[in-house]
Amino acid sequence: MAFSLATVILLGLIFKWLFEKINLPGILGMLILGMLIGQYALDWLSPELMNVSSDLRKIALIIILLRAGLGISKSTLKKVGKPAIKLSFIPNLLEGFAITFSSMWLFKLSFIEGGILGFIIAAVSPAVVVPSMLKLMEKGKGEKKAIPTMILAGASVDDVVAITLFSTFLGLYGGKNINIPIKLLEIPLSIGLGIGIGIIFGFLLVKIFEKYHLRDTKKVLYILAISIFLTTFEDVLSSYIQIASLLGVMTIGFIILEKRQEVAHRLARKFEKIWVLAEILLFVLVGAQVNLEVALDSGLKGLLLIAIGLAFRSLGVLISLINSGLNKKEKIFSIIGYVPKATVQAAIGAVPLAAGVASGNLILALAVLSILFTAPLGAFGIEIFGDKLLD
Repeated sequence: MAFSLATVILLGLIFKWLFEKINLPGILGMLILGMLIGQYALDWLSPELMNVSSDLRKIALIIILLRAGLGISKSTLKKVGKPAIKLSFIPNLLEGFAITFSSMWLFKLSFIEGGILGFIIAAVSPAVVVPSMLKLMEKGKGEKKAIPTMILAGASVDDVVAITLFSTFLGLYGGKNINIPIKLLEIPLSIGLGIGIGIIFGFLLVKIFEKYHLRDTKKVLYILAISIFLTTFEDVLSSYIQIASLLGVMTIGFIILEKRQEVAHRLARKFEKIWVLAEILLFVLVGAQVNLEVALDSGLKGLLLIAIGLAFRSLGVLISLINSGLNKKEKIFSIIGYVPKATVQAAIGAVPLAAGVASGNLILALAVLSILFTAPLGAFGIEIFGDKLLD
């Protein structure tokens, strides 16, 4: 495993540098590297590393979300509040149901199987979106209207909506007696729980930092460990209720910034340094999950289905931004910002197959194809058009 880890780090650094040299996103280079050296292509990575891949990806995602939370102020959140809330569910619902009905036509799936597929694919990827938006925030792009913050906040809730509806359709397929209105009420409840738990832990950490003199490195370790506990807590309770733990992680950073601004800025710089390693692990290991052969099995009809979903997601973004004060260029960029998929699709794409869903193989193939098509496209689009469309 140590040799595989060294391979990932060394080649990850080289591929990121090479792609940036030719004016392409470094993220794209790392994703392609993961596909090349992963278990479905050259198979250079040890089984031990692949077994802990999901945990390493989760830790890397926590690091970038903490860094994001430590940079979002209350005034910025007030500025993006209503559009961010609408962006968190309107595009998701439109895309999810568009794929549901389109799959019934293209692949002859039942409504319930189409719903399972629709809300796997509908989830946007925080793993791609959050670091890309932070990069733009550091450049000061779109900051007057806080556009990167708006997209970042919406994307972190988008997954909660998708996973809740996915689990609802999967339960219906298994013949469970599911109360759909109650399931839908779980969405705001899970968001509230995530934020609430994040506030509690945020204040707890602030009190600890006020009472005890700790080096910034130790503060980072405390924050990281508590954030991992929070996301693990969500996994334990997932069969009963979803908790928006990723939103909770961002809330921890937000509370520290509100209460100890100077400390928050120092910690953000620490997390920025850790991100150098975490970024490589996240994107190379996400790429390593992509089975090219399975993805290509779904063919042109699969690409058409994903394109239909993206068209309806784009419509949802435009609806969400009505009366937001954004101009045409900024709205186009917001559409591009909501294209990438990777995190949820890699995590739950194989769940229907394991659960015995008749079309499980097809659902997995389409989930993988959505990563292959949208993650590079979204990463490239954000990198290129962020500079061109945002002031």
